[in-house]
Amino acid sequence: MMARFSPPPLSIRASTLILANLLGALAGSAALPNGGHLVIIGGGSRPASVTQRFIQLAGGASAAHLVVIALASEDVDTTAKHAVEEFKTLGVSNVNALPAAPEEAARVLHQATGVYLSGGDQQRLVDEMARIKALGALQEVWQRGGVIAGTSAGAAVMSAHMITGEERGLATEEERFRSIQAGRIAITNGFGFLTNAIVDQHFIARKRSNRLFCAVLEQPQLLGIGIDESTAVIVGPDQRCEVLGDRTVMLIDARHAGPVRTNGDARLAATDLRVHILVSGDNFDLNNGRIIPKPNVRRPI
Repeated sequence: MMARFSPPPLSIRASTLILANLLGALAGSAALPNGGHLVIIGGGSRPASVTQRFIQLAGGASAAHLVVIALASEDVDTTAKHAVEEFKTLGVSNVNALPAAPEEAARVLHQATGVYLSGGDQQRLVDEMARIKALGALQEVWQRGGVIAGTSAGAAVMSAHMITGEERGLATEEERFRSIQAGRIAITNGFGFLTNAIVDQHFIARKRSNRLFCAVLEQPQLLGIGIDESTAVIVGPDQRCEVLGDRTVMLIDARHAGPVRTNGDARLAATDLRVHILVSGDNFDLNNGRIIPKPNVRRPI
């Protein structure tokens, strides 16, 4: 039997409050630039094309200064070591794991042109970044034009509204994500690079469409971005996005749908939702959820 939902411990509530205050301050600052790039990876194996694009956006192998943040992992040191070694085999000489001490973490991030967030538990990543007071320094990497990449849990934290992976009010494991009902999906504060969308990962492989439909219908102002494994969405400073990788991305847009409603069983309903299924090479505009047509491609009549 699964334990029923209970309020998060004080440490989670405290870190969430810290993040909320920081994100509020960032949103209220008119002086902030649009930021650099995001490479949001759905988990699973990472295609070489995605890794190479991340390195390229960070300045190229010879000029990039990469920082690996493995705080989402249960084994931080091993996960960080493997990622650092991988980037070094690809010719990146300046790559380091994020130090545990707040002052050292801030110093290393101050020099970074790119940051890679590993997979694991997204709530753990949020809590640990709050504990070492490193979120502000990470935000600064992006604000000055750097690239932030994240896979799995590292993808989930990209948005201001983050799916924690917990489902509320369940009696058994078999019931997980088997309905589209109000009040089921636990959402908290992420890192806030995306303020107009919410991200879900391992999307097709783990059949998470119900989860993202719930999240979007309860937050209809947000574009839902479901990214499958071995696939990435690359977000530019202009909020234009490219799909890159081996599988698919689903966009769920309820911003212009009919009113969201529930029945007596709290099941969510809406009309005129817009859903797109995208593959590598497709592009879309995050601001309006529209697909960007490819040049010289004739649409069927």
